[in-house]
Amino acid sequence: MEEIRRVAYAIVLRACGFGSLAIFCVMIGLSFAPRSAFQAGGFLSMVMTLVLLLKAYEARTKDHRRMEMWLYLPKERRPPQAHAQQTISAVMRETYLTFARWSSLISVILWTAALLFSLLGL
Repeated sequence: MEEIRRVAYAIVLRACGFGSLAIFCVMIGLSFAPRSAFQAGGFLSMVMTLVLLLKAYEARTKDHRRMEMWLYLPKERRPPQAHAQQTISAVMRETYLTFARWSSLISVILWTAALLFSLLGL
Protein backbone atom coordinates (compact mmCIF):
# COMPACT_ATOMS: atom_id res chain seq x y z
CA MET A 1 0.00 0.00 0.00
CA GLU A 2 2.85 2.38 0.77
CA GLU A 3 4.31 1.75 -2.67
CA ILE A 4 0.98 2.76 -4.24
CA ARG A 5 0.83 5.95 -2.15
CA ARG A 6 4.41 6.83 -3.03
CA VAL A 7 3.80 6.40 -6.75
CA ALA A 8 0.52 8.36 -6.59
CA TYR A 9 2.24 11.18 -4.70
CA ALA A 10 5.07 11.32 -7.26
CA ILE A 11 2.68 11.37 -10.22
CA VAL A 12 0.46 14.15 -8.84
CA LEU A 13 3.48 16.10 -7.55
CA ARG A 14 5.04 16.07 -11.01
CA ALA A 15 1.82 17.26 -12.65
CA CYS A 16 1.35 20.02 -10.06
CA GLY A 17 4.99 20.99 -10.47
CA PHE A 18 4.47 21.58 -14.18
CA GLY A 19 1.29 23.54 -13.47
CA SER A 20 3.10 25.63 -10.85
CA LEU A 21 5.91 26.32 -13.29
CA ALA A 22 3.37 27.65 -15.81
CA ILE A 23 1.76 29.83 -13.12
CA PHE A 24 5.19 31.11 -12.07
CA CYS A 25 6.05 32.00 -15.68
CA VAL A 26 2.81 33.99 -16.03
CA MET A 27 3.56 35.79 -12.78
CA ILE A 28 7.10 36.62 -13.93
CA GLY A 29 5.67 37.91 -17.19
CA LEU A 30 3.45 40.28 -15.19
CA SER A 31 6.14 41.26 -12.70
CA PHE A 32 6.03 44.89 -13.90
CA ALA A 33 2.63 45.10 -12.16
CA PRO A 34 2.88 43.17 -8.86
CA ARG A 35 -0.84 43.34 -8.06
CA SER A 36 -1.74 41.90 -11.45
CA ALA A 37 0.92 39.22 -11.11
CA PHE A 38 -0.45 38.04 -7.76
CA GLN A 39 -4.04 38.24 -9.01
CA ALA A 40 -3.13 36.09 -12.01
CA GLY A 41 -1.25 33.67 -9.74
CA GLY A 42 -4.21 33.46 -7.37
CA PHE A 43 -6.67 32.90 -10.20
CA LEU A 44 -4.54 30.26 -11.91
CA SER A 45 -3.96 28.49 -8.58
CA MET A 46 -7.74 28.37 -8.11
CA VAL A 47 -8.04 26.84 -11.58
CA MET A 48 -5.43 24.24 -10.61
CA THR A 49 -7.43 23.51 -7.45
CA LEU A 50 -10.59 23.00 -9.49
CA VAL A 51 -8.78 20.68 -11.90
CA LEU A 52 -7.46 18.64 -8.99
CA LEU A 53 -10.96 18.43 -7.50
CA LEU A 54 -12.32 17.23 -10.85
CA LYS A 55 -9.55 14.64 -11.10
CA ALA A 56 -10.40 13.46 -7.56
CA TYR A 57 -14.04 13.09 -8.59
CA GLU A 58 -13.06 11.27 -11.78
CA ALA A 59 -10.68 8.91 -9.94
CA ARG A 60 -13.62 7.07 -8.38
CA THR A 61 -14.89 5.76 -11.69
CA LYS A 62 -11.84 5.75 -13.97
CA ASP A 63 -10.57 2.30 -14.94
CA HIS A 64 -7.47 1.58 -12.85
CA ARG A 65 -5.69 -0.09 -15.78
CA ARG A 66 -5.83 3.16 -17.73
CA MET A 67 -4.25 5.22 -14.98
CA GLU A 68 -0.64 6.29 -15.14
CA MET A 69 -0.01 4.75 -11.73
CA TRP A 70 -0.81 1.27 -13.01
CA LEU A 71 2.06 1.58 -15.49
CA TYR A 72 4.54 2.77 -12.85
CA LEU A 73 3.77 0.00 -10.37
CA PRO A 74 5.97 -3.06 -10.79
CA LYS A 75 3.89 -6.12 -11.62
CA GLU A 76 4.76 -7.80 -8.33
CA ARG A 77 3.61 -4.71 -6.35
CA ARG A 78 0.23 -4.34 -8.07
CA PRO A 79 -2.79 -5.17 -5.93
CA PRO A 80 -4.90 -8.22 -6.86
CA GLN A 81 -7.45 -7.57 -9.59
CA ALA A 82 -10.33 -8.09 -7.18
CA HIS A 83 -9.30 -5.09 -5.06
CA ALA A 84 -7.22 -3.05 -7.51
CA GLN A 85 -9.97 -0.70 -8.69
CA GLN A 86 -11.10 0.21 -5.20
CA THR A 87 -7.58 0.55 -3.78
CA ILE A 88 -6.09 2.61 -6.58
CA SER A 89 -9.16 4.83 -6.88
CA ALA A 90 -9.12 5.57 -3.16
CA VAL A 91 -5.40 6.37 -3.10
CA MET A 92 -5.58 8.59 -6.17
CA ARG A 93 -8.63 10.42 -4.83
CA GLU A 94 -6.93 11.02 -1.49
CA THR A 95 -3.76 12.26 -3.21
CA TYR A 96 -5.63 14.62 -5.53
CA LEU A 97 -7.58 16.06 -2.60
CA THR A 98 -4.37 16.60 -0.61
CA PHE A 99 -2.80 18.54 -3.45
CA ALA A 100 -6.05 20.46 -4.02
CA ARG A 101 -5.91 21.60 -0.38
CA TRP A 102 -2.33 22.78 -0.81
CA SER A 103 -3.16 24.54 -4.06
CA SER A 104 -6.13 26.30 -2.49
CA LEU A 105 -3.91 27.50 0.37
CA ILE A 106 -1.41 28.89 -2.13
CA SER A 107 -4.27 30.58 -3.97
CA VAL A 108 -5.43 32.28 -0.76
CA ILE A 109 -1.89 33.46 -0.06
CA LEU A 110 -1.52 34.89 -3.57
CA TRP A 111 -4.92 36.63 -3.41
CA THR A 112 -3.97 38.09 -0.03
CA ALA A 113 -0.71 39.43 -1.48
CA ALA A 114 -2.70 40.99 -4.36
CA LEU A 115 -5.03 42.59 -1.83
CA LEU A 116 -2.07 44.01 0.10
CA PHE A 117 -0.55 45.45 -3.08
CA SER A 118 -3.93 46.95 -3.92
CA LEU A 119 -4.23 48.56 -0.49
CA LEU A 120 -0.71 49.94 -0.80
CA GLY A 121 -1.65 51.49 -4.12
CA LEU A 122 0.81 49.58 -6.26
